[in-house]
Amino acid sequence: MVVAGRTGQVLLLLAAAVVAAMPFFAETYHLQLASTALVTAMFALSLQLLVGGAGLVSLGHAAFFGVGAYAVHLLPPGLSAGLTLPAAAALAGVAALFVGALSLRTKGFFFLMTTLAFGQMLFFLFHDTPLGGGADGVFVQRPAFAAFGAEWVVPRRDRPAVMLWVNLGVLAAMYLGLVLLLRTLFGRALLGIRSNEHRMRAMGFRTYRLKLAAFTLAGALAGVSGHMWAMTEAFVNPELLGWHRSAEALLAVLLGGLGALHGPILGAFALIGLGEAAQLVTERQRLVEGLVILLVVLVLPRGLVGLAPRRVPRGVAAPVTPDAAQGSRP
Repeated sequence: MVVAGRTGQVLLLLAAAVVAAMPFFAETYHLQLASTALVTAMFALSLQLLVGGAGLVSLGHAAFFGVGAYAVHLLPPGLSAGLTLPAAAALAGVAALFVGALSLRTKGFFFLMTTLAFGQMLFFLFHDTPLGGGADGVFVQRPAFAAFGAEWVVPRRDRPAVMLWVNLGVLAAMYLGLVLLLRTLFGRALLGIRSNEHRMRAMGFRTYRLKLAAFTLAGALAGVSGHMWAMTEAFVNPELLGWHRSAEALLAVLLGGLGALHGPILGAFALIGLGEAAQLVTERQRLVEGLVILLVVLVLPRGLVGLAPRRVPRGVAAPVTPDAAQGSRP
């Protein structure tokens, strides 16, 4: 999977600095909108580990996002975020482990439909039972910011800025963690599975276990993003587990760049920004979004990251284009 080069890394740092400085010049509404985009980027980035990493397309990924969000509601109140965050990741990871153990026994279209089926099962578990507060959702108490016996009470007026900084920090940690993961043998094996699973199996790799580990890790990361959604919005509802949210994350991945690790971040911000801009132009928001996305797909097949040159991680061979392959022939 392509990672940002030096120029791209500098641009990402500059973009992060601009987002971090928003509380000093932006209004509260735009701070909340930026926080939503950051959480969306986290969720899309967790899906990119499956789609861009192992070549697995899942439409049930939102189920783990919702499990992480509902963990904030189901865990005992009064816990600190340092406890609820790993708990949400663990619960979502366990759910992903169970779903992945069964779904990964299928391939292609059948895998896609199996993940969709499991996602809908979890959706109706929270939608049709009092477990999650009913179909209308429920307001949740935000976990406290506490460590070593000291608690940091955030005033209401400062909450949008604080949540923006916290979400930015979590997204940065998730991105850097995945960059390091790609440089390990596990990460390179996932890329090999995406390119040619039969060859990896012939080389002695246990591809099922590798894909299951990736599926579980992606689910845990989705749980982290769901937890941050609950902390940001202080509200959860069953729609968080709906298949359309998985489709939105997949759209952010495709819009930003399927084969680039930083693609989902660009795609998430572009998708949120496009929705806001479309509302200013016309009431037919979805029509404008669809036309713009179609134009991007036609003009930029590699997504927004196609505007910059590619760089692959160390130890991963760069993809050979048809023109380059033809030119290398004697």
